[in-house]
Amino acid sequence: MSALAERKRVVVVGGGIGGAFSAKLLEDSSDVTLIDPKDHLEIPYGQLRCTVQPDFAERSLVLHSEYLKKARHILGFAECASVTEVVTSTGDILPYDFLVIATGSTHKGPSTKAERIKEFQSENKKLKEAKKTLIIGGGPVGVELAGEIVVDFPEKKVVLAHGGDRLIEFLGPKASSKTFSWLKKKHVDIRLHEKVNLDSVSASSHVYTTSSGDSIEADCHFLCVGKKISSSWMQSTVLGENLDENGRLKVDDYLRVEGHSNIFAVGDITAIKEIKQGFLAGKHAEVVADNVKRLSQDPDSKLNVYKPLATPMGIVSLGRRIAVAQLPFGTILGWIPGMLKSKDLFVGKTRKTLGLNS
Repeated sequence: MSALAERKRVVVVGGGIGGAFSAKLLEDSSDVTLIDPKDHLEIPYGQLRCTVQPDFAERSLVLHSEYLKKARHILGFAECASVTEVVTSTGDILPYDFLVIATGSTHKGPSTKAERIKEFQSENKKLKEAKKTLIIGGGPVGVELAGEIVVDFPEKKVVLAHGGDRLIEFLGPKASSKTFSWLKKKHVDIRLHEKVNLDSVSASSHVYTTSSGDSIEADCHFLCVGKKISSSWMQSTVLGENLDENGRLKVDDYLRVEGHSNIFAVGDITAIKEIKQGFLAGKHAEVVADNVKRLSQDPDSKLNVYKPLATPMGIVSLGRRIAVAQLPFGTILGWIPGMLKSKDLFVGKTRKTLGLNS
């Protein structure tokens, strides 16, 4: 049998960090097809910088055709999956030996890199023209956007409304407290325990009503709350019974979907009890790619076990030079964690992992 005939067919659904890394790691050893409704990978860590500096998107949006040299990309969605094939929104029927599900959160934005850059340019224009900006959501996205704005546009007023008890709740109270104090020193008006009713806003009034009945006047707003998990397409398939109450896929120690020997899941779509972060999706992809290669060689191979992150870790950037970091040895805020992330937001590192110039 020729080497080409021995290559297994791998279908990867979803082109975020987990799916992109999986496809890249497997394309040399397998016949890989990536299904994604975008023509590009959007490196998530660079998203907020693109709002204040749109030209940053040239590096942080990476065409799938740039880093995938052998794999095929289908511009569309997975609509149905059986134990042997995937059917796409484009009408393609893709038989597979291994399936990797990396759909993460739902995609509602532009499908092309060029359109996404125009979207960032539009957001930047909106930001530049606004004297007062409302950020809705105090998780890592909302906090990083606030940090980007107050550093690049210190003259602008920023209000940050968050429904929770503290900012960046995925990290510990120390990280939240340090971040709160830093933003306060930058004159950010932080409103905790406040949700914003966007249905009550008119284009002419620019007045936002909060859950407590307060009003916030702002020229524009940015919605920075969690996105919905993209799993509804699986509910009527063989994978429906493997979804938990939150719509995430239950996986075993090897990141295989429970009850399936050849279907894997990576990233936010997994029900693993750990925080959902891009760098962990990358770790998932490494384990899955290794296990697919092992099973391709020998169905009885001993598989690589994924060890979930026991203690939450993370670095949240606050502008160009400062960041707050929760690391195994402690929680710090300053230029040291800023050196690790804030200048480039891990975009260069991600590009290198994909085999591209940083």
